[in-house]
Amino acid sequence: MKSERAAMHGPRTILISGAGIAGPTLAYCLQRVGFVPTLVERAPAPRPGGYMIDFWGVGYDVAERMGLLPVLETDGYRIQEIRLVNARGRRVAGFDARVFRSASNNRFLSIPRGDLARRIYELVEDRVETLFAESITALEETPDGVIVRFAHASPRQFDLVVGADGLHSTVRELVFGGSAGGAGASAGGDGGTARERAPVERFLGYYTAAFTAHDYLPRDADVYVSYTVPGRQVARYALRDGRTAFFLVFASQRMPELEDHDVAARQAQVRRVYAGAGWECDEILDAMARSDDFYFDAVSQVRMPNWSRGRIALVGDAAYCPSLLAGQGSAFAMAGAYLLAHALAAAPADHEAAFAEYQGRFKPFVDAKQRAAVRFGGWFAPRSDLGVWLRNVATSLAGLPLVSDWVVRRSFGDRLELPVAERR
Repeated sequence: MKSERAAMHGPRTILISGAGIAGPTLAYCLQRVGFVPTLVERAPAPRPGGYMIDFWGVGYDVAERMGLLPVLETDGYRIQEIRLVNARGRRVAGFDARVFRSASNNRFLSIPRGDLARRIYELVEDRVETLFAESITALEETPDGVIVRFAHASPRQFDLVVGADGLHSTVRELVFGGSAGGAGASAGGDGGTARERAPVERFLGYYTAAFTAHDYLPRDADVYVSYTVPGRQVARYALRDGRTAFFLVFASQRMPELEDHDVAARQAQVRRVYAGAGWECDEILDAMARSDDFYFDAVSQVRMPNWSRGRIALVGDAAYCPSLLAGQGSAFAMAGAYLLAHALAAAPADHEAAFAEYQGRFKPFVDAKQRAAVRFGGWFAPRSDLGVWLRNVATSLAGLPLVSDWVVRRSFGDRLELPVAERR
């Protein structure tokens, strides 16, 4: 049995599932305040690639406190123009992207998600144990901690477990099941009320794909170029070292058969959707075949009434995925990890109070952002010719000084104040 003194004052062991954005951010913040985090990651190494994200707001604030801004400024991109084109490549709408930097006091950059994840992990790789090519198979809560069983490693006990393992979280499935109130037998619980048993994941009617390729032409440096036909959008952005990043969104019914790891089947579906769609789509499909970092997933949100149960909590997309199209999932993951670590540091002997503080401080902010994000799919891939035309008109109006100032500043206006973290 652990002594009361050890429970209150000694470093506490915390297993974090997932080494993407939220997991390493949480590990960094925890080890700075005296905890002993361990990361477990299904992949054999940090995952490269990923789609381009706009990075600002609470994520930017956390990155600053972690000392990451100099390397992110080096790795990131300053997009100058958003350009919407027609099937012949002619500009039909767009605006000067510098309005984003103006509205955020220059605290805005674009960066591939994999580059952000790599920079965060570099902060902890020599300080925190990481179990790569490993996954959790069972969680058993006891009065003293959580016994964790792995696919390969021997069972171990940790004081707390945090699921930072994304939209398709294993920890969430083991603890809550497929619904917001359901609980796995190993985690205990009565399954929740009927209201709580609503599905955790809410599919928004779209799928997305992203990848990079070398030596794609044309490049259009510093311009985000986007082409849309009803229900389908594809965009590209020129990266350094001769690479180009591609981002695709298309409307669809749910396709469960594609939600495993069969890259060939997923790419075949993307080819079916985009072949012969005009502009550079056929050339982009050829580039997809040459890529080695193909990403594909459903566009979904995760909504849960509670982000923790007992000694187990969730952070990032596992708890509150806003959907990829909201553009702030990585920022929310970093902010949530920071707030969770701060709450645990403030109440090291009372994890339930810490979990409640973390959720109480962050959930109202996240809920508002999730409600707003539901509308974004129709903006990326309108489902009719009229919808595409209206979106293009609205985008052109956004380029007018007074309109852009109002729209962008409204988007950047709802900030979350982060508490000051004290290092022990």
